[in-house]
Amino acid sequence: MKKIVKLEGLDCANCAMKIEKAVAKIDGVEEASVNFMTTKMSLRGEREHMPEILSQAEKIVHQLEPDVKIVKA
Repeated sequence: MKKIVKLEGLDCANCAMKIEKAVAKIDGVEEASVNFMTTKMSLRGEREHMPEILSQAEKIVHQLEPDVKIVKA
C-alpha cells in the first residue's frame, strides 16, 4: 500500500533528508521518500501495518522537526 502525506511547515532540504532516512528505518516500511519541493512524504508498506507506520512517522517528524506537522491527504 502506498500512502502520501503532506509535511506542513517543512522548509529545509536537509530536514527533509533527515526525516526520510529516519522514517525508512521504521519496521514495515518498504520505501519512504520526502520531496522537499512539494513537501510530501510517500510511504510504501503493508496495508495492515500502515496505521502504526504513520503513527511512528509522526513521532519521528515531531522529534526531528517540532514545527512540521503531518497532514493526511
